[in-house]
Amino acid sequence: MDSLLITDEGSSQKPSAAEGEPLAARMRPQNLEEIAGQEHLLAPGKLLRRAIEADRFTSLIFYGPPGTGKTTLASVIAQSTGSRFESLNGVESNVAEIRSKIEAARTFQTLRGETTVLFIDEIHRFNKAQQDTLLPHLEKGTVRFIGATTHNPYFYVNSPLVSRSQIFQLEPIKSEDLVTVLQRALEDPEKGFGKLNLEASQEALIHLAQKADGDARKALSALELAVLTTPPTHGRIIIDLPIAEESIQQKAVLYDSDGDAHYDTISAYIKSIRGSDPDAALYWLAKMLHAGEDPRFIARRLIISASEDIGLADSTALQTALAAQQALEVIGMPEGRIPLAHATVHLATSPKSNSAYAALGAAENDVRNGQTLEVPPHLRTKFRKKLAQASGTQQAAMNYLYSHDYEGNYIPQAYLPEGRTYYTPTSNGMEKRVKERLDYWREQFELNQE
Repeated sequence: MDSLLITDEGSSQKPSAAEGEPLAARMRPQNLEEIAGQEHLLAPGKLLRRAIEADRFTSLIFYGPPGTGKTTLASVIAQSTGSRFESLNGVESNVAEIRSKIEAARTFQTLRGETTVLFIDEIHRFNKAQQDTLLPHLEKGTVRFIGATTHNPYFYVNSPLVSRSQIFQLEPIKSEDLVTVLQRALEDPEKGFGKLNLEASQEALIHLAQKADGDARKALSALELAVLTTPPTHGRIIIDLPIAEESIQQKAVLYDSDGDAHYDTISAYIKSIRGSDPDAALYWLAKMLHAGEDPRFIARRLIISASEDIGLADSTALQTALAAQQALEVIGMPEGRIPLAHATVHLATSPKSNSAYAALGAAENDVRNGQTLEVPPHLRTKFRKKLAQASGTQQAAMNYLYSHDYEGNYIPQAYLPEGRTYYTPTSNGMEKRVKERLDYWREQFELNQE
């Protein structure tokens, strides 16, 4: 049964043919100004925008999460440059189809002088032979190639094709930009729901935008479901937060990305790791991810915690945190939450020591508030020591002792002009062995001073 739309007069009418298309398809941007987000690529003066406006590009590869506008951007580029737009899909297409599209492009170029943009979605799904089929035609300029992939092309696309293309990474669309997209769909009388008598609360739109995870298609599809399935009340369709939650099948979580909930939750997360409670840490991690927190922010905080709270008690914690951040960048979300959980549990269950962090703080305090210490003559560069020796100072005659020339690669000598101690190792985890070594070295230094 066809869906019924309620007009602003309260009557019902069947959707037109255009309205029968999904809302996300109808609202597809037609020019650069309508594209949501991607300011790092499309703001005035940015490289990609300059290349499009000057019509000076040959081969491009876009990569980023689903719904960030890779296909849309390729189509807009074709329109902006007056080119024909042909598309293939890496899952469904074969070499014969590639050659057919290229032959058609050659014909239009010869007979009409028209250029062709050949867009290949999911280019990483093409095997090496399929990708190699494109190479000679890119070099001849038969087609202007644009590839799209959700995977990092430096890992998943053959090197010859990557080397002939400019690579641009599309970011998840920000929530505030998605809210603008949703409002545009509500107000547009031709492609959107502007002819309907409806009202959508701001909190409902914000919820749809946040839960879409940067995916414009997902946000618009959820809005369309909400509008077309909500019965009118007194002739008016009302989209409130409960309707939005049902439409995108996720409950709202009390969490503002730049307010108290943001800072309180990350604080609870880090303090749970510091307090060696992996269960609490995993809960706060899950809450942040569910609420749409930037996972890269979480990864950065893990790296800080690995050095600040675990430190020398388990130096492998820093390696794990860095590996989790790199894994997140390579595989993206939602799978990126797995290495984040791995690092969270590692850090929470590691022995703890903030000795290096505390030692740096003490040294910084002396630098800020105390008299600046001069570098001892025997530690200066060879050139500086020769100048000091020429001046006849007694200290300048002291020779630097090269540690590797002595047993155990250690020889007692002063590295500060006055004795100061900043680092006090703990006996926790691997730092216990550090403490044993340092105690021995300090004892040897004291004996040498007597």
